[in-house]
Amino acid sequence: MSAMRPVAVKLDEDTRSRVQKLAEARDRSPHWILREAVSEFLEREEQRETMRNAALAAWEEFELTGLHVTHAEADAWLARLEQGQETEPPECHN
Repeated sequence: MSAMRPVAVKLDEDTRSRVQKLAEARDRSPHWILREAVSEFLEREEQRETMRNAALAAWEEFELTGLHVTHAEADAWLARLEQGQETEPPECHN
């Protein structure tokens, strides 16, 4: 494990109180609550950034190739999947 170094974070009194109450309710330290909160925030935001980058790459590919499926084609495919049918996704076209 890499070395841990302290970081100062300024919190207003209401937030400090909420952290303290949650720490007491969970029988944890405020420090533990804050570390968990930062860790979960980073995980969520990194996943969001990954999805954003994938969407941008998909848009760039569409702009280059024009390949797509229509809403009706995608909807019909998803309806078949919902019904439990094993089915291939629709073919992309211009």
